Amino acid sequence: MADLDVVQRGSVLIGDNGLIEAVGSFKELRSLKPDAEIQEVDGVLFPGFVDCHTHAVFGAARLADHERRARGISYKEIAAAGGGILASVNDVRGRDESQLLELMKPRLAALVANGTTTVEVKSGYGLELAAELAQLEAVRRASLVGLPSLVPTFLGAHEVPPEARADPDGYVSTVVDEMLPAVQQQGVARFCDVFCEPGVFTIEQSRRVLEAAQRHGLGLKLHADEIDYSGGAQLAAELGAVSADHLAAVSESGIEVLSGSSTIAVLLPGTMLFLGSSSQAPARRMVDAGVAVALATDFNPGSSPGLSLPLMATLGVSQMRLLPAETIIAITVNGAAAVGEAHARGQIAPGFRADLVLASARDWRELPYWYGTNLISEVWIEGAACHPRQWPVNCLG
Repeated sequence: MADLDVVQRGSVLIGDNGLIEAVGSFKELRSLKPDAEIQEVDGVLFPGFVDCHTHAVFGAARLADHERRARGISYKEIAAAGGGILASVNDVRGRDESQLLELMKPRLAALVANGTTTVEVKSGYGLELAAELAQLEAVRRASLVGLPSLVPTFLGAHEVPPEARADPDGYVSTVVDEMLPAVQQQGVARFCDVFCEPGVFTIEQSRRVLEAAQRHGLGLKLHADEIDYSGGAQLAAELGAVSADHLAAVSESGIEVLSGSSTIAVLLPGTMLFLGSSSQAPARRMVDAGVAVALATDFNPGSSPGLSLPLMATLGVSQMRLLPAETIIAITVNGAAAVGEAHARGQIAPGFRADLVLASARDWRELPYWYGTNLISEVWIEGAACHPRQWPVNCLG
């Protein structure tokens, strides 16, 4: 992950199909297409960033939760008192897909402004069929614009809803027997995720949902070992999940299993920072063990209301002891792998989508260095300029 290929004074040739045709010197590329339009840029050109774990389709912010944490109330205590995920569930259930779409628009613009060109977006704030489908439909409608490109994930097993607290196994049956068939019929979601955590869904319950999702043709992702150890990392690797996410409480055996699998470890340093935790996922140990690591924002209304992948890269260096090059890989090619897109996104290479980000910098290492400052000056998705300052007023309408 520290092997970053840097081309000095390079050029990129973009085809009419929005794919990269060639990368090299200007002279070489000019000879390939003498009549091509030229745009000269000054700075460091990165592959478009891939945010492979977000909950961007939600209603109101959970400001009260933030204040409670400042008073020393824990994440679990807040959830037990009706805050946390269930507060967002109550809010989302009162909104339709059009309202959710309108709320998403400025968030998507902010993601792009920070260099993110591909975003995974989860449902999971409905916990009932109609509300879950409404969230996924809002993501579908937003994806029609293509700014940024969205990867929808069904997260009906995000929490046990209030009406099913006495029968969590019964709710799992609802997810398996009612929600997943309807999600498949709707045809929006590409992945299914489960919050596998003590006090939420057990290993056995998580396995049941994920195996059913596989039967319905969905790829698998897993919230695993976030606050307490559950064995979620091992389950993700066993089932061939594309990613195991969070992993702040992963065990050494979990790291070993991940190192021998194709499952990407998606780490979310902004979440632990915002929750006031003194620890982070053991990123250095994972990378040294051969685990493929990605970084994501976990953008959500309660535990990580952040939209900047460059900031996650900063935290990767300062809090997780990753090398700067490793953090760039983690928000580009490995992030793409964590949404099943490593073949098409995350690299500036022939045949890849021309998703590009220009940073106002002289050295690529400045990206994870200047925290709190947005260095992104231009963004292209499939070769088309799409930085928010370049968009027409109605571009997301």
